[in-house]
Amino acid sequence: MSLLRRKRKYHIFRTPRFSRFFKRNTDAVSFKGNRVVLFRNGGEFFLALFRALGEAARNVCLEFYIIKDDRVGREFADCLLAAAERGVEVTLLYDYFGCIDTPNSYFRRLEKGGVSCLPFNPPTFKRGIHWLDKRDHRKMAIIDGERAFLGGLNIAEEYAGFGECLYKWRDVGIMIDGPAVEELRGLFWDSWQREGGMVPVEWRNSIHPVPEAGGDEVMIVSGGPHHNRSFIRGSFRMAIAGASASIKVMNPYFVPGPRIVRSLLRAVGRGVRVQLVLPAISDVPLVRLVSRGFYAPLLKAGIEIFEREGTMLHAKVMLIDDYWVTIGSANLDLRSFHRNYEVNVIVDSHDFGSQVADMFAADLAKSRRVTLDEHERRGWLERLLERLLTPLSRFL
Repeated sequence: MSLLRRKRKYHIFRTPRFSRFFKRNTDAVSFKGNRVVLFRNGGEFFLALFRALGEAARNVCLEFYIIKDDRVGREFADCLLAAAERGVEVTLLYDYFGCIDTPNSYFRRLEKGGVSCLPFNPPTFKRGIHWLDKRDHRKMAIIDGERAFLGGLNIAEEYAGFGECLYKWRDVGIMIDGPAVEELRGLFWDSWQREGGMVPVEWRNSIHPVPEAGGDEVMIVSGGPHHNRSFIRGSFRMAIAGASASIKVMNPYFVPGPRIVRSLLRAVGRGVRVQLVLPAISDVPLVRLVSRGFYAPLLKAGIEIFEREGTMLHAKVMLIDDYWVTIGSANLDLRSFHRNYEVNVIVDSHDFGSQVADMFAADLAKSRRVTLDEHERRGWLERLLERLLTPLSRFL
């Protein structure tokens, strides 16, 4: 194969034809002129987020799945109250079930201090019983409409460390400056309005352009149960299909279903190196048990599976050809595909991709490789439980 043909193949996902096909099938929205900053752990992420909240001048929009009344949660609340006190408009959308252990007094304090709080999907039968299983799994903060923070991090102490002990989980976040932030703020107001919140008059039927801040191209992919098909799953599958050299994945809840499995098998079949970093321990043991039920066909095909040790892995990252990065709230599981509101950011940047590749290599060094021989020697009870629990995978 000539150098030119190899180059074309390596950059297939960057061709206009692939880009148009991707956007058409995932409803992705693309923006140039952004600056994306990687936070390799929650300690860095929260330091930057709290600093930005302290500098907010006009408005703050926040959407989080879990907010706990612990040290980090209280510092978060203090930042919001301080912003509201100096005249910043602060709106907070939180998932009712995700925050079910958080006392009502936490949100009453915020409301009393001028923060507009709204729970997502509180129990009601107006939408039907099936709606009770829907979650707002997004985690994002938009500051003054020009800067956004997002990733897999909830507002809780276990997310705010450096990922090297059982009490400080391993997670990843990003900050975006530039035009893509406007799309994220629009998603927030759509969710806010869907839950009965009032949208500011200046936001109705209006566009607020954000100036360019860098050279990174960003695509936003959102998904939810209101869609007829899963754009989140579609974006993962198409990214895998566009890979020419390598696919590197870190994900905490790996229950991918047959379509993602087939996509990974096709990739390795055409010579792509596929590496999965999954958790050695999990806060949801049933999910890990079901997850291991997918290992055998992947290992037999030559896919490399590693289990991150020393901490609880919560990072949700996919890196294609060390260039195209997906980071966001979505897990590689059926709940994220069909039952949660999610948002992922795709960054097309060689520099950013290199940073993620270095981060992945560091996590790989702290992971243990799973071999097919070892996996086949697991006990009969574990095999039986995998079979019995697999039909429940859609609800885990």
